[in-house]
Amino acid sequence: MISGAELVVKALIEEEVEVCFAYPGGQAIDLFDALYERKEFRVILPRHEQGLIHAADGYARSTGKVGVCMVTSGPGATNLITGIATAAYDASPLVCFTGQVATHLIGKDAFQEVDMVGISRSVAKYAVTVKRREELGTVIKKAFTIAQTGKPGVVVVDIPKNIQQQLGTEAYPKTVAIRGYHPQTTTSGEKIKQAIEWLNQAQTPVLLVGGGVHRGKAYQQLCKLAEDYGLPVVTTIMGKGALPSDHACYIGNAGIHGSFSANQALVTCDLLFAIGTRLNDRVTGNSTSFCSSAKVIHLDIDPAAIGKNIETDLSLVGDVGCILAQINQESPAKTHKKWTKTLKQAALDQPIHMPESGLTPEAILSAINQLFSSAIVVTDVGQNQLWTTQFLQVNQERELLTSGGLGTMGYGFPAALGAKVGNPEKDVLVITGDGGFQMNLQELATAVIEKIPVIICIFNNGCLGNVRQWQEMFYDKRYSFTDLLSDERSYVPDFIALAHSYGVEAVRVVEEKQIEVALRQAKKSVERPFLIEFILESQQKVLPIVPPGQSLEEMILYGE
Repeated sequence: MISGAELVVKALIEEEVEVCFAYPGGQAIDLFDALYERKEFRVILPRHEQGLIHAADGYARSTGKVGVCMVTSGPGATNLITGIATAAYDASPLVCFTGQVATHLIGKDAFQEVDMVGISRSVAKYAVTVKRREELGTVIKKAFTIAQTGKPGVVVVDIPKNIQQQLGTEAYPKTVAIRGYHPQTTTSGEKIKQAIEWLNQAQTPVLLVGGGVHRGKAYQQLCKLAEDYGLPVVTTIMGKGALPSDHACYIGNAGIHGSFSANQALVTCDLLFAIGTRLNDRVTGNSTSFCSSAKVIHLDIDPAAIGKNIETDLSLVGDVGCILAQINQESPAKTHKKWTKTLKQAALDQPIHMPESGLTPEAILSAINQLFSSAIVVTDVGQNQLWTTQFLQVNQERELLTSGGLGTMGYGFPAALGAKVGNPEKDVLVITGDGGFQMNLQELATAVIEKIPVIICIFNNGCLGNVRQWQEMFYDKRYSFTDLLSDERSYVPDFIALAHSYGVEAVRVVEEKQIEVALRQAKKSVERPFLIEFILESQQKVLPIVPPGQSLEEMILYGE
């Protein structure tokens, strides 16, 4: 007989958990007591629950394993909500254990009681409060199964204090049957036949690839499809890197900040094959005019995603890798290499390029491309994120992690810590803005104490750059509450002094010639993070851009 808390620890060991990001509190103290002096897996204590769950998310995305976090009830649990939504929108597999008041106090407004299941239900894949000690092992097994099968997502397991304390069986199930839960992996032969027929008939087909290819590890299948049919490939932000940036079939990112050539491919195609993407507004622009003259094939593991935003002519529900493998079994009757070559040339003729001289995001990211061949680059949200998706060369050795669906400021730095914990052999860099970094900068303490050597690149333009750009372009330059400088026009805080206060080495870069020196210096830091503050001009913009509510044909380019 063991306590419920001890069974939780046993379950984590059985699930081969490598690291648990955890923050204690009164209603979770028994869980943490069960962790005392256990050495089977690493427990990391961050400085805020939101930083904690973003770190678990970064770990999960970069490793493909389930990220695990553990917090107390009340504010400890509610501090996870932004991270749950962030992971849910990008289909990152997490299991979140939350403490809860004893079952006899539930519903009585006890101290630090919240209905965590009710609060998280709209963003979690599954959420449950354990009501009986004898069902605890089965519930945890279900949690890990649901989190990582089908479309990955977040599962919340809410454990009341008396369930943590109660003695019961130490048995933990090897497998579990979940009634009504049967994720589809393959589709019918007739639908595969129809997809192949349309690919062969099309004159100007395009593959639009999203994050589902990363989640399904379907790189080889995608590459074979593109090469065998000679198909042009454009990506969403989340799909970037599914095909290497230098591949002959890769055209570029599509969407409201995509490249001219990638968007032109979508505008002019007669067949769109969308793979592992929700086709949301950041990709389509005005949805009524998106690929209006094209047939649409939509492949996704989530049936709810198909037809939600764009009308679909042929739906393929299932695992991306499995279905692409089904298609690849038959040799193509036609190649589209000439069409792809035309688009590739257009991409070369009109590349995304910042016309400004000196210290620019393009220059910084070009240096990162040259100096870091095997790396994970994590972004925050805003202009820093968009510049990174434009200029970072991505492949399976140089990966990109970002909050694409929810667009969560403060995600980048803690997610980078999780990515480094999961991939200690790789360089991990975070590209963040001066605004976003301040949302979770307290995790500098975590990085120092846990010896997590990430390279922090702050793009400091003294403002909330993305909103400021919209204010300049679409709101008659009414810069409402986006200026982050003090009345004396100085920046608060001094990031270099702040870093030093945490024991972190830091440098400030103000000229292009300093970029490489700073990055090489940062790369030598092997036990602690290293912070580089890049001083940028607030007027620098992310272009091209599709104005709000407009179609992809109405892009604003540099010089317009």
